[in-house]
Amino acid sequence: MKVGVPKEIKTHEYRVGLTPGAVREYVAAGHSVLVETNAGAGIGATDDNYRKAGATIAASAREVFASSEMIVKVKEPQASEWTQLRENQILFTYLHLAPDPEQANGLIKSGCTAIAYETVTDAHEGLPLLAPMSEVAGRLSIEAAGAALKRYAGGRGLLIGGVPGVQPARIVVIGGGVVGTHAARMAAGLGAEVTILDRSIPRLRELDELFKGRVRTRFSTIDAVEEEVFAADVVIGAVLVPGASAPKLVNRSMLGSMRKGSVIVDVAIDQGGCFETSRATTHADPTYEVEGVIHYCVANMPGAVPLTSSQALNNATLPFGLALANKGFAAALENPHLRAGLNVYRGRLTYKAVAESLGLPFSPIEQAAA
Repeated sequence: MKVGVPKEIKTHEYRVGLTPGAVREYVAAGHSVLVETNAGAGIGATDDNYRKAGATIAASAREVFASSEMIVKVKEPQASEWTQLRENQILFTYLHLAPDPEQANGLIKSGCTAIAYETVTDAHEGLPLLAPMSEVAGRLSIEAAGAALKRYAGGRGLLIGGVPGVQPARIVVIGGGVVGTHAARMAAGLGAEVTILDRSIPRLRELDELFKGRVRTRFSTIDAVEEEVFAADVVIGAVLVPGASAPKLVNRSMLGSMRKGSVIVDVAIDQGGCFETSRATTHADPTYEVEGVIHYCVANMPGAVPLTSSQALNNATLPFGLALANKGFAAALENPHLRAGLNVYRGRLTYKAVAESLGLPFSPIEQAAA
């Protein structure tokens, strides 16, 4: 198969869909790989590195899209990209369609087959292609919170871990999944007072055992969320409903009761965010203030550490990408985990949660393929 890797064009996005090492794997499996010039610059990979791995270098993204049967990316396609997609072409990348009707309609009109990293599953009912970036984002969320808490950034002027004799920051993590766990691990490691809220009793038991009492766990109710958020210096939004828009757990009216200069980090912003006042920001301008509360809502947090992120992402996506390259769309029909990643197929939405979030018709893949 002809596999194409365009350079990412989202603001301050430095990751790359295939590293030179991953390209070498595709070439060894008998596939040809076309990489846009400077696509790997953000991770320090030169065009020559890609050539040595067996890739051909394209002068432009247009050449990559026009010549490839499968496009492998990191972030969701931008308008200038989805207009270049076509029928019988496979797009393999993060999509996050639920809060993005414009992109969804663009992919539908293109007629392509779009497989979303974030809804591919595994045998343990996990999300293996979302997990590595969730790990990175969870850890980065505490770094971002620490920066936003500084007085010159508009925050309360707190050091997350405090010092002997001075109380540390109080950090509340809403959601005990991959993001929440890694955020709590980083925060606890810095010496913060940490609470995780979740609605799964079994998961709370696991977290309690994992952290050996170092992190408080609490069942998430409306009352519990209010109590914890109002007393917090930092609130990390780490809620995920696979494929669907994130639920809004903190509304605007609650901000007035939060501490002035406290910080919200909405890691769920790719799925629309779990705070009513969240709107996507970029690494170039990451924060804004509402009701005295600093909001950090960067939609591609792992892009800040592209070398780590690209390697971790490629480790996870490689077997699935090779399966698609080997068998094409048939791989998605044969493999139930890849099939779970199908969001768009030839003009139809094939992921129910996405269709419901957008208010558009849903077509089961069996019906759409028929």
